[in-house]
Amino acid sequence: MLKRIVAVLLSAVIALGLVACAPVTPSAPLEIRSGVIQQISATQIANNHETGVGAVIGALGGLGVGALIGSGTGKAVAMVLGAVGGAVGGNELQKHYDKPVAGQQIFVRTSSGVLVTVTQPTGDLRVGQKVYIEGSGTEARVIAQ
Repeated sequence: MLKRIVAVLLSAVIALGLVACAPVTPSAPLEIRSGVIQQISATQIANNHETGVGAVIGALGGLGVGALIGSGTGKAVAMVLGAVGGAVGGNELQKHYDKPVAGQQIFVRTSSGVLVTVTQPTGDLRVGQKVYIEGSGTEARVIAQ
């Protein structure tokens, strides 16, 4: 019975990993606009990771490893220790990836006269430079012409 539970939990972890790696297909055609950079402001970009996911995946992995050790009471203790250790390790690993990154808030005056703001990781752009704005919404990026 315990082996079946461990097998189901490990299957769930593998399925979650595969789903997380699935490619995202764009929902709309790529929009490209041209313009000139009017202003650039330094900013910090927060990550988009879900909090707690590292701890949950770590706990499930630790539980699975603990289930492979010992038998009887020793197996139960190994499973608990594996789950707790995996949760702590997964949480610490996630903290490493949760740090904000340096970014730029770029104000671009498009050729149609509209002022567009895009926030993206720091690059080698400068005020007065001719650029393209690729995409729209949160997927928009400013690139040099």
